[in-house]
Amino acid sequence: MENANKTLARILEELAFLLDVKGVAFKPAAYRRAAASIENLATDVREIYKDGGVKSLKKIKGVGKSIAEKIEEYIKKKKIKLLDQLKKETAIRQIVTHYFETKDVNLEQLKRDAKRQTIVYRRYTRSAKELIQLAGSVELAKEAIDKVALWAKTRNLDYALETVIKKWLELDRLKPKETVKKPFYLDDPMIWSEAKKKWYVISKQGEWLEYADKIEKIEWKTIK
Repeated sequence: MENANKTLARILEELAFLLDVKGVAFKPAAYRRAAASIENLATDVREIYKDGGVKSLKKIKGVGKSIAEKIEEYIKKKKIKLLDQLKKETAIRQIVTHYFETKDVNLEQLKRDAKRQTIVYRRYTRSAKELIQLAGSVELAKEAIDKVALWAKTRNLDYALETVIKKWLELDRLKPKETVKKPFYLDDPMIWSEAKKKWYVISKQGEWLEYADKIEKIEWKTIK
């Protein structure tokens, strides 16, 4: 029988995240504590439940009555109603959160900026809703955001949720800009001569100077 601990821990972490996205206080931390405890259990949580039901589950560190009942629900039905409910309730918020994560703004920073009105959250909700409708699901919408984000970042371009919608028909053709690594020595570019089997340093005056230092001193820089 497959151990359910990792699966349940992941589900509890997801519940914590969605509660966080919704703006619920305190509960996310409780779910994360319970997730950590369950993931580290030596015994399958289903065996613990089999031995004593919800009472046994409550003996697990960090698991209170409410979370124990969620675990019981999963063991019996292979799903948790609250998780499905939160996924629907937070769909738009998930998209906005994911968009800002691709811009290196995590959820906590997003909340702080929204509270200070540095970020006007409502400006993004309409586009998030349109993107979900276009994609057909939150997960596919997130994948589309990721594609546009990678494409734009490799070109040093800014992007918005509207960009994802505008680029929708081109998503499969949006490829990250290829990067190449080129050799340098003390910030001067280098070139390899296949004919002479030697490295040369190109000076600022354009002269080719034969390289005489150690190979390890060559610095390879990424050029976009």
